[in-house]
Amino acid sequence: MPVFALALAAAVIGLERLVEWQFGALGVIGCVLLSVGVKAKNITCSCIGAVVLTMLIV
Repeated sequence: MPVFALALAAAVIGLERLVEWQFGALGVIGCVLLSVGVKAKNITCSCIGAVVLTMLIV
């Protein structure tokens, strides 16, 4: 179990670095809003995160 948690943490940190490199700090904020909204089952928060990420891609 600790190996799985360590691998998952490494993957999350890698994804965060990739998003920050590609889209800057606003991309990280969008990812955080999206993931917090999904975890908390808050549709408003997840929609705002999705919109931020979409606007950065477009």
